[in-house]
Amino acid sequence: MKPQKRVLAIHDISCIGKCSLSVALPIVSACGVEAVALPTVILSTHTGGFEGFAAREMTEEMRTFAAHWRSIGVKFDCIYTGFFGSVEQINLTEKLIHDFGGDDTVVIVDPVLGDNGRLYPCFSDEYVEAMRRLTALADVITPNLTEAAILAGLPFDTAPETILARLNVPNVIITGVRREGRIGYLSRFGGEKCEISTPYVPLALHGTGDVFASAFCGKLMADPQRDMQLALAAAADFCYGCVRETVKRQPSHWYGLSFEDMLKKGALR
Repeated sequence: MKPQKRVLAIHDISCIGKCSLSVALPIVSACGVEAVALPTVILSTHTGGFEGFAAREMTEEMRTFAAHWRSIGVKFDCIYTGFFGSVEQINLTEKLIHDFGGDDTVVIVDPVLGDNGRLYPCFSDEYVEAMRRLTALADVITPNLTEAAILAGLPFDTAPETILARLNVPNVIITGVRREGRIGYLSRFGGEKCEISTPYVPLALHGTGDVFASAFCGKLMADPQRDMQLALAAAADFCYGCVRETVKRQPSHWYGLSFEDMLKKGALR
């Protein structure tokens, strides 16, 4: 039997809130793929709607963990990144990609920068430039529409197709593209464009992008052919299912997607 594919997930841990590593690890694992965590920041909750949260950056721990992995010769089939606490962590991750990847390693960058037409206030111009350098190392990136515009250096109201054309990455999935009562994903794999959408649900849900990107990562790595179009379709369907399940749990379940309900149904098998 062939060994399991192994994904290194470099994200924060929001202990309450259903995003980042708290969704990446179970979702990637549900696809039959080994998920290895490298935390960038540990937070008591995510930052969307919770007040007084506590946070600790893990930069030195990242260095220490990576040193141990080098000493035992670890390699990864995929390196999947999300939120970073500093430019230093992004620079460190560039080195990790070189150290722990191989010729066949897939690099997926979810470039956390902003949403709803604004850069998150915790990020600087230097951080944006560092993220652009990191995306240049990626095989595929999964920005939301705001993040895609930031990376492309274009105004937030630029047409999604124009933004997509400006992004110089082999494979791109822009999430959160709204059109006439629907929301979805505008992608380019190689030179082939595709758009997938689902009915728009008027509910602010945190961590939706993390759930989607994690499902895409898991399905892609579970597929021997690594068909990005199939992984996109499966991840979009899974994410929409999570939204529908979360709607049933309102108003108490405001802080993230009820992805566990979908995993219990075997949605990613």
